[in-house]
Amino acid sequence: MSKSLTIGQVAAAIGVSAHTLRYYEQAGLLRSIGRSSGGHRLYSPQDLDWLQFVMRLKATGMPIAAIQAFSELRAQGESTYGARREMLAEHRDAVLSRLADLQANLAAITDKIAWYEAASLAVRHDDRLQTHEQEKDSSWNKHSTPPAPTATATSKAGKN
Repeated sequence: MSKSLTIGQVAAAIGVSAHTLRYYEQAGLLRSIGRSSGGHRLYSPQDLDWLQFVMRLKATGMPIAAIQAFSELRAQGESTYGARREMLAEHRDAVLSRLADLQANLAAITDKIAWYEAASLAVRHDDRLQTHEQEKDSSWNKHSTPPAPTATATSKAGKN
């Protein structure tokens, strides 16, 4: 890809609006973008690569101010490699921490789905299941267990 891209082409390629691209330029997230003789922005393949990286930083929760600081370091050249590496390492650690939190929350949701599946089987197989047993659902308690099917429910289940 060696040709220049218009703002519309870049916007479509990275999934943002042309307005967002202009904002990123004004906010200092992009180096100076080339212009056509008519004044229209022309993005290089390198601009597109950088924008895709900016979008990854943004998608992983890096604040615009931090992306601006990273972009400023980038503009200063090779002498800032260490500082940029440190920024990315800190951001990676924050992302890993959020991933661990998300995985723990996902596990709790998955457990709750299993609880409801087991509880609904018990309810379907035991018409006499007490309301208070159905309400023992402690939605985020890891130790919450679904009501066990009664002997009646077990014998009804065998008939199905």
